[in-house]
Amino acid sequence: MTTPPRREQPPRGGGDTPSPANAVRLRRLSRWQAETLREDLADLYVESSRAQAGEEYRGREAFLRRLTGDIRRPGFALLIAEDPALAGCAYGFPVQREGTWWRGFDGPLTQSVEQLTASGHVFAITEIVVHPHTDDRGLARRLQQRLLAGQHVSLGATLVDQADSAVLDAFLSWGWQDIGVIRRPSAPAVLRPSDPVRLRALVLPLGPRAAARPDGLAHESRTQRPG
Repeated sequence: MTTPPRREQPPRGGGDTPSPANAVRLRRLSRWQAETLREDLADLYVESSRAQAGEEYRGREAFLRRLTGDIRRPGFALLIAEDPALAGCAYGFPVQREGTWWRGFDGPLTQSVEQLTASGHVFAITEIVVHPHTDDRGLARRLQQRLLAGQHVSLGATLVDQADSAVLDAFLSWGWQDIGVIRRPSAPAVLRPSDPVRLRALVLPLGPRAAARPDGLAHESRTQRPG
């Protein structure tokens, strides 16, 4: 689940890229490098989150579980930002062709999104984290742009908690399209099951194959979502 731009007050594997406005550099990490940096990334997440006192540990452990699971996925990619300390990160993986990423989608999935998923042309960003004290106010956007630019795909995808309007507004201002709601189980409750989390499913056309029919991504509804 993507959890970023709220840190920005809304809107080194593959070569370093310094920002002209500051010293923040973007660097791609290999899967092995990502494994070795797990604890540092978890610390960054805690420092960047809005967790209440006493909730930091649970949030950190949940982040580590998500990161560990994502690292194991085929095609996992991670980008970090340094200034020179760790200032942010963004990571994700290609969406599986059978469409499990869209499980829980409310209603029919658009034909364009379904076709791009089945052909292996969708990359999901599952996390963006930016340290609140970085001077690069556009870092979250640069991270997601550079992460997607390194993938041979036609569509970016991400999920945003429907209750987090600041994050949702930031993504929409970057050109992402809201295509509907996905319901996912929330963390297990101790005494009773909790209501499912409502997530906004966002997509971003990246190449000529998707951009040729931008309206279709949001408005077609002739086919049902993948099973």
